[in-house]
Amino acid sequence: MTDLARTARLDVLVEGYVRRPHVAGTVSLVRDGDRVIVVDPGMVADRDLILRPLRELGVRPEDVTDVVVSNHHLDHTVNIGLFPVVPVHDFQSVIEGDVFTGRPADGTSLAPGVRLLATPGHTPQDVTTLVGTADDVVALTHLWWTADGPAEDPYAPDRDLLRAQRERVLEVATLVVPGHGAPFRPGSSTPR
Repeated sequence: MTDLARTARLDVLVEGYVRRPHVAGTVSLVRDGDRVIVVDPGMVADRDLILRPLRELGVRPEDVTDVVVSNHHLDHTVNIGLFPVVPVHDFQSVIEGDVFTGRPADGTSLAPGVRLLATPGHTPQDVTTLVGTADDVVALTHLWWTADGPAEDPYAPDRDLLRAQRERVLEVATLVVPGHGAPFRPGSSTPR
């Protein structure tokens, strides 16, 4: 991933959480050149929690060019309909309207500073979005729910695969935006 351009801008629109029964997925905005990408427009307490920060950043829903989902759980997908018909990227395809185009996510470039990685772990269908900003290589991922893990993801069907994908991401990422928590800088205490 050393060829990832450092040209993108990242804004976390909603910092996710899990406080059962309340769950919100982290929702992020990535801009690079003419691409305006929303990652994981999922469950939030009110849709305005996504739309208001977009407005404050000068982005209208119709400005969004792409949506990426880290996995198919509803807490990461339920608000895709906030955006006009744009390409929706997942682990195996791009869907636009009623057109399904199969393609593996791994290595797919959405912009010079934005690349998708297939990172099965939390689910077999996980995707990590790598974003090259001026300061960091950021991983938008559900390999971690929060900075603390959990070390043993209760949904992960294969613990060894989760560990391998976490290591793969940590080889390149200097900042992690997890599925349900605040961004964190990985270190020796980061769950593997």
